[in-house]
Amino acid sequence: MALLAPSILSANFACLKRDIREAEEAGADLLHVDVMDGRFVPNITIGIPVVESIRKVTELPLDIHLMIVEPERYIPDFIRAGADWISFHFEAAVHHHRIVERIKELGAKAGVVINPSTPVSFLEEILPFLDFVLVMSVNPGFGGQKFIPESLKKIEKLKRMKKAVNRELLIEVDGGIKVENVDSVLKAGADVIVAGSAIFRGSISDNVKAFKEVLKNY
Repeated sequence: MALLAPSILSANFACLKRDIREAEEAGADLLHVDVMDGRFVPNITIGIPVVESIRKVTELPLDIHLMIVEPERYIPDFIRAGADWISFHFEAAVHHHRIVERIKELGAKAGVVINPSTPVSFLEEILPFLDFVLVMSVNPGFGGQKFIPESLKKIEKLKRMKKAVNRELLIEVDGGIKVENVDSVLKAGADVIVAGSAIFRGSISDNVKAFKEVLKNY
């Protein structure tokens, strides 16, 4: 079954523990945490102390998405803070293989993220070493954006590459995904669905359950 990763970027930060607990109890599989530095993307969000705090209130795996320059500088600290999955942007790094190996040495799952304008073919050499790839279906930096339909072709292409070189790879997709369009994303080949505003606006429990009802078929 495909996995659901609610993105806390859209949660109520004044009641973060409450929102996380509600998502967890409703059946979320992991928590997606967007880390932005105001340089790689035009926004600033959370850092290591918040990840440490989240780790204390949930048993769910923490999926840390680093939208930052020089991600290799901060990866050990995020893993010590409680990260289970770590992904960094292909566009923000040079020594991809070295960073991936370091993440794995520290005991976390390693992933690479690609922006909407980055071809999946750029991942050909690093794909055999990854645990997951995160495909951005919006331009990174802000929540609540509209899904870019062309992303479906990228997911399909990545699925074909996965079959050829790394069948254990998970394809994660983030950006503009709602209950109404998640089926097309899953059919294209997604294994992990990230959803923010579609989870945390309205009833968190009902929203998680609605997503899970679709995801159980994949």
